[in-house]
Order: sequence, then C-alpha cells, then structure tokens
Amino acid sequence: MPSTLILNMLTITPVPAFSDNYIWFIRQAGQRQVAIVDPGDAAPVLAALQREKLEPAALLITHHHGDHVGGIRHLLEHYPGLPVYGPAGERIPQITQRLSDGDRVRVEALDTEFEVFDVPGHTAGHIAYYTDHALFCGDTLFTCGCGRVFDGSVEQLHASLQRLRRLPPETRIYCAHEYTLENIGFAKWVEPDNAELLARERAALHEREADRPTVPAELALELATNPFLRTDDAGVISMAERHAGRPMRDAQDTFITLRRWKDVEYD
Repeated sequence: MPSTLILNMLTITPVPAFSDNYIWFIRQAGQRQVAIVDPGDAAPVLAALQREKLEPAALLITHHHGDHVGGIRHLLEHYPGLPVYGPAGERIPQITQRLSDGDRVRVEALDTEFEVFDVPGHTAGHIAYYTDHALFCGDTLFTCGCGRVFDGSVEQLHASLQRLRRLPPETRIYCAHEYTLENIGFAKWVEPDNAELLARERAALHEREADRPTVPAELALELATNPFLRTDDAGVISMAERHAGRPMRDAQDTFITLRRWKDVEYD
C-alpha cells in the first residue's frame, strides 16, 4: 500500500478509492489488525486486506455520504460481526455503536483509544476521531481547504473548524480527499503573496508528480496557509471585504464570505 506513515506506534496508510478519496487503515506497527476509516468502496479495501494479510478490527465512520459508507455492507458480508462506529445523528443503518461529542472509542486490537468530536457543517451529524495527534476528519477540514455545506450549516462548519484549529499544531490532518492542489488554487486568490502557501504549492506539485499523496498535513501548515482557518488574519479579512464590497463583521462573516466565494466562483 502507498505512503505508509508511522505516528509513534501507529501505522496509518491511505487506500485510494474512486477518483480522489482516501480510506485510512490504522494499525499498530507490525500487527495484522486494522481499523478502517470511511470505507466508501469495499473493493480496494478487500484487495488491500488480502495483499497485506490484514484483518479488520473496526470501521470508523465520519458521516453518511455514499463515498464514505458505500462499502460497509459488502465488508460486513465478508466479516460478519465487525463493529461499526459512527455518528449518532446520521442515518447509517449498519452502525453498531452510535457516537457523540466526548465519547471515546477503544479498539482493543490496536490498543488505541479515539476521542470523538462533533464537527457538523458539511453534514449535520459529522464526527471526527482523534488519537495521539492524528485527526481523522472526513470532509470537515481538508488540506488547504474545507468541505462544502450540505445538510449542515455554514455557521456550524465555521464553529467546527474553529474547534479543530485549537488542537496541537503538530496534529496530522487525515482528511478523506486529495484536494490539496485544487484548494491551493483558491487560497492563492485570497493570499497571492503568502510565501508559505507558494512553497506549499511547489511541494504539493512535487508529491503529485511522483504519484504520492499530499495528505496528511500538519495543522501548523494549515494555520499558515489554509484561508478557512485564517479568518482572523488582516490580509484574509481585507480580501474578503474586497470580494464582498463591504466590511466584515467578525471571523464568522469572513468565513461565510470565503466559503460562498469558493462555491460560486472557483468550484
């Protein structure tokens, strides 16, 4: 499997799916049992399990969209009784343990505990899993961007990102899509002179040319380059005001302006 990363004793590996999804495998280094995050497609998961001689220990689901849950039923046919953890507030029939903010999930086979965060916005019941400076955040926070709003609200999404930005700066962001270069394109509209952003673009281009993922990224890099986490920055506020043709009232107003700007004119 490509681009395995070892975070302390956890080995975290992306399994590519569809055109740009990442399904995450989490296991203890040298062990066969894995937790699987957001298996939207069973085929690449089953292929990776067979190829690497691994056994699934749990499924961790962040939200209800098909590219995150579409493989659950097929995986349960192969592994009946596999525990499926997921958001209490979303309709995912295969969930065996429904989770809300502050819950903790212990996967005994990994000797690892995950803290659950409610991070609504992209969807109304979206959750994230956090352990040992690794954040599995689905479609809430992307590398150099954030998710669109579907059945949540833009105000919820802003609050969720404000919560995530307070995590330790060394936290690694394991989001569910390879969107970095696309997101950098919009970020350059907002901050065309951000030197760290331009350096990030060069690094991301190098990784993609080598067919390597740009995910994960450290939160510190997001705080320096992701406009949706920089809504208190004077330059970002100024560009939002220029785009909207009016003063920004606060950070939430700036965030809403940026999200609508990207939705309407960039995506």
